[in-house]
Amino acid sequence: MAVLRLVMEQPRAGVREYARLLGVARATVQSRLDRMVKDGVIDGYAPRLAPAAMGFPVLAFVHVDVAQERFAEVPRSLAAIPELIEAHSIAGEGDILCRVVARDNRHLEAVIERMINTPGVVRTRTEVALNDRVAHRVLPLVGVLEQQVGRFTG
Repeated sequence: MAVLRLVMEQPRAGVREYARLLGVARATVQSRLDRMVKDGVIDGYAPRLAPAAMGFPVLAFVHVDVAQERFAEVPRSLAAIPELIEAHSIAGEGDILCRVVARDNRHLEAVIERMINTPGVVRTRTEVALNDRVAHRVLPLVGVLEQQVGRFTG
């Protein structure tokens, strides 16, 4: 878990620096990182981009109801909309929950209109985010895993 914590806290440090900080061989760190990539724990090394800083300060969550016979094709069609940055199949209200960004409310309306006009989309419901209260994070999960490992190893 120590390697994973370092990668999360210091993503720009290299394997050599992680090894120095952990007091282990560089090959050991590389082996652990390779295993975490293979196991899907680490799924990429790309920088996290901030849509607001790129000129897309409006964030909305759009619930999409889909005609069931078209369910397989709708996500592929929605993926053609660049402002749609994330989509998940959900249980509950709606079929797909989309995270959408826009330059302003007028632009958001145009994006939603494009979503509504996607073949197979029956209706949408939109919720506009006012402020981030807890930003996307996964580091606390590393702490949970560390506690679980501690319980099992004594």
